[in-house]
Amino acid sequence: MTKRINFAFLHGGAQGSWVWQEIIAELHAQSDKNVVCALALDVPGCGTKRDRDTSGFTFTAMIDELIADIEAAAMSEIVLVGHSQAGTVLPHLVERRPDLFRRLVYVTCSIPLPGQTVIEMVGDQVHGRDENGVGWPVDPKTSSVQERTEIMFCNDMDAGETFEFMQRLGSDQWPPASYMETNWRFEHLDAVPVSYVLCQQDNILPVSWQEKFAERFHAERIRRIDAGHQVMNTQPGALAEILLREAEIS
Repeated sequence: MTKRINFAFLHGGAQGSWVWQEIIAELHAQSDKNVVCALALDVPGCGTKRDRDTSGFTFTAMIDELIADIEAAAMSEIVLVGHSQAGTVLPHLVERRPDLFRRLVYVTCSIPLPGQTVIEMVGDQVHGRDENGVGWPVDPKTSSVQERTEIMFCNDMDAGETFEFMQRLGSDQWPPASYMETNWRFEHLDAVPVSYVLCQQDNILPVSWQEKFAERFHAERIRRIDAGHQVMNTQPGALAEILLREAEIS
């Protein structure tokens, strides 16, 4: 592999750019380090921007800032990779600057239907009880936040990995406006090739819902991996291999 590959990564809810450390290391390990260039972005209120007050931040302002961060890195022909809630942002980034990106890769990402909020998309039922809502792996009315969090994020981690991950989780918060946005559009995504990485052990987004989301994102390719929601942390080598292959076909 000799062609330079520019990757930009966007994390999911309650996480920050730190979540991509293992996958970036693997990308360099599996390729010539001069070939892969990686940029890990942070939503305001997360990661390197954790101390920002985002209470008055609009969803549009968040998109503006992320585009500015990408432009400041002077990257082009980008393979844009998003995880989980980042699925609500990637379509807006592409709509704003389609010239910057050559492929989108959604890693177990979600996005509501037009007119629906993220909170409404999730709902308040257990998985499978509401055909219009993703739901939860355990009843949110009778389970603790700690219990739900470990089941959702750590179901394929051992005790040590779970402890380390839980220590890092919880200090990053997306702007409140991101949970109230309802302006979702998909039709423009045909302009950029799209891949979807489906995680078969995901306890947050069941496989059937990931398949729905892949269709909403106009994914032309679905890559399946036997991993939970945090695939970039539990199986960074396997995910890096998938990302490099997807980048090669762009």
